Amino acid sequence: MIKKIILSLLGLIVIAGVALFLINGKDTYDASKYSTTATDGFNVGSKITFTLPDQFDKAHALTNDTKTLILVFAKATGHTVKEFLKQESKTFLPEHNALFVADISPMPTVIRNTFALPDLKKSEYSVLLIYDKAIAKQLKNDTQAEKIAIVTLNNGTVEAVKYVATAEELKAELK
Repeated sequence: MIKKIILSLLGLIVIAGVALFLINGKDTYDASKYSTTATDGFNVGSKITFTLPDQFDKAHALTNDTKTLILVFAKATGHTVKEFLKQESKTFLPEHNALFVADISPMPTVIRNTFALPDLKKSEYSVLLIYDKAIAKQLKNDTQAEKIAIVTLNNGTVEAVKYVATAEELKAELK
């Protein structure tokens, strides 16, 4: 009797998993709508342009008004920035001419659609998303990927790049 109950529960879990994958496993990202150009990565003097979607699939282009990019390429640093921004006003990013960019390209589609995007949609600020590994490669410094990159721009040209690990360091750099 217990064996039948356990097997039934296992069957239901498998069916639920398959249903979840079928529902949330479809990738709706349209790579033709988004792009990034970095003449020399995030090195000083490099000219950066991009168009990236936010968590609501709204396209955002880098403008000459943008002074700061906050980039994360790891889950832990994404949470650090998210917690920092929760403590600030919802207008913090626009007031500082800053954009928050998160690389979600390594994330499996079903995980991204089921957990990450719904969580990001609760944010009171835009998070620009990198879905494409080729775009991430242009912007990512592999030796610093576990840190938060803060890029200072002047008319789309990189003036400085700093890497921080904590919310306190992030706050000190941005204020």
